Amino acid sequence: MPTSRAETDSPGGVLVDALRLAFGTLTAFPVPPPTTVAPPVPGRAMAFAPLAGIVPGLAGWLVAFAAIRLGITSLVVAVLVVGVFALSTRALHLDGLADTADGFTASYDRDKALTVMRRGDSGPAGVVMVVIVLMLQVTALNQVLVTASLTVPDSWRGELAATFAVVTVAMTARVAIPVICRSGVPPARPEGLGAMVAGSVPNPLLVACLIVTALVAALSGWAAGLIWWTGPVAVVATVVAAQVLVRRSTRRLGGITGDIIGAGVEIGTAVAALALIVSTHAS
Repeated sequence: MPTSRAETDSPGGVLVDALRLAFGTLTAFPVPPPTTVAPPVPGRAMAFAPLAGIVPGLAGWLVAFAAIRLGITSLVVAVLVVGVFALSTRALHLDGLADTADGFTASYDRDKALTVMRRGDSGPAGVVMVVIVLMLQVTALNQVLVTASLTVPDSWRGELAATFAVVTVAMTARVAIPVICRSGVPPARPEGLGAMVAGSVPNPLLVACLIVTALVAALSGWAAGLIWWTGPVAVVATVVAAQVLVRRSTRRLGGITGDIIGAGVEIGTAVAALALIVSTHAS
């Protein structure tokens, strides 16, 4: 990846480079490298994170639809979808979740915690946290699919619509990224992904990103047979969860790292799915 700090020449160049950085960093989708990662490219890229959620979202949607058509139960479908989510992001977000849990529980000393997070292995806290979050994702997605399937026609078109809830979850979960990288949030280290994107998303751009994602979530949730406002509720819940993570990371580590971003996505996936369930049953 280029490391030049020269300004990108045109708005169109910024847009293209931001899209390349977003999809190339946050998904396994093959894209050319950006010509520069100088500001404002990183901030724009992190604001495009919900858009990059289309990759795991559509992949999970297709797998869910095919599995349901084959008569596979919704719980197994949910397991397959979570597996696709992991594969479509190279499991980097899960790795970040494990490293974050290990760092937070390793030591109250900031430098020691950061050292632990840099290691390639996963400790007991990391493994337990990954298991808990994956279990939450699977069970919540299972319930989302069951709830959606009850509100659509019993046909292949209905199944196609119900499984679109997977896209809603994948896109909504990634609003955690611009929240974590918003203006004013410092990096925990002077190098790495966290240093490049920390504080890079201006507040007006963050607000625009949240509004657009909430609108898309409302539309995609409605298409899946859910009440339209459950999507925006999931966006709000994910923002709150990301804010809690940022506050904890800033107090504990002095800022954010790439691992914190990954943890935010995985936690956001569980929170978004849970929020869809709770808001649907509360209506």
